[in-house]
Amino acid sequence: MVKIEELEKELNQGILKNIYILYGEELFLLENVLKKIRNIFGECIKGINYIPIDDTNISGIISDIETPAFGYEKKLIIARNSGILKKEGKRKNAELAKIRDRLAEYLETDNKLVAESVILVFVEEDVDTKTNLYKTIDKLGIVCHFEYQKPIQIEKRMKAICNGYKVNISDANLRYFIECCGTNMQELINEIRKLIEYAGENGTIQREDIDSLCIKKLESVIFDLTDSLGKKETGKALQVLKNLLYAKEPIQKILITLYNHFKKLYLTKLAVKYNKDIITILNLKPNQTFLVNKYKTQARYFEEKDLKAILQKLRDLDYQYKIGLIDLQIGLESILCRYCSE
Repeated sequence: MVKIEELEKELNQGILKNIYILYGEELFLLENVLKKIRNIFGECIKGINYIPIDDTNISGIISDIETPAFGYEKKLIIARNSGILKKEGKRKNAELAKIRDRLAEYLETDNKLVAESVILVFVEEDVDTKTNLYKTIDKLGIVCHFEYQKPIQIEKRMKAICNGYKVNISDANLRYFIECCGTNMQELINEIRKLIEYAGENGTIQREDIDSLCIKKLESVIFDLTDSLGKKETGKALQVLKNLLYAKEPIQKILITLYNHFKKLYLTKLAVKYNKDIITILNLKPNQTFLVNKYKTQARYFEEKDLKAILQKLRDLDYQYKIGLIDLQIGLESILCRYCSE
């Protein structure tokens, strides 16, 4: 198995292997790699030197490999979400299991023919690493797991984009940018390009630029609201709420996100109290580990009993809203004001 960066480096050098498995959750980077493979391969004529495969025609994959790419040196076959490498129960889809075993044997015994005539790419969300097919391709070709990027990897990629356009950004502002805009690679690239355009060549991206130009994730704004609440700054907390509503954020979504945020603060409080691992308790993904310090910092603003009380008030508000006793916005504003005045 190779790392994403290693595969990207190979493809940037124009190096193309003949068999790939690309799988995982980080779809933006996966699609970029797939695009590079197609670009290196060159002109694609569907049905001649380019064969797309899915779960409806996976049974004919060996025949597709063996059929010559008439008029072309090689054929590109992309099997996307075909299920042939997917994790499944032992009794599920016996026919697919047979195809998988036959293909593994074929690739093993006729690997020279495949290497000379085909570029074979499997794209899946998840794979079973214990199958003979996976093991065969791992031995003969390239397997790359596109995991969610860790914060340090995301920072490195954003820094490289800025450097490419000769735009400066400090490490602190880069971390703040990611905290505000989330960890989705496509969204981050869209936002960083906006900042790069604004800063201009040899310019510097400032924190206030991020505040003014970037679309902040709702979760990030909720952090701001909770900060104000923890500091008993009623006006600021209410202003954050009003800004969210002005931005057409659904009030129900705000309520749910606020409830989940306070639940995480409560769990963080308990994790610190009983010396438990916060990443595990909050079930944070690798690209979310940078949130640990933010949750710990905010949890210090509140007593355990206060967090329990806020959670109960938010649940009560949801119930009262559902039976028509109160307006959600008025209810939320009331909870914020009540806490700040206590």
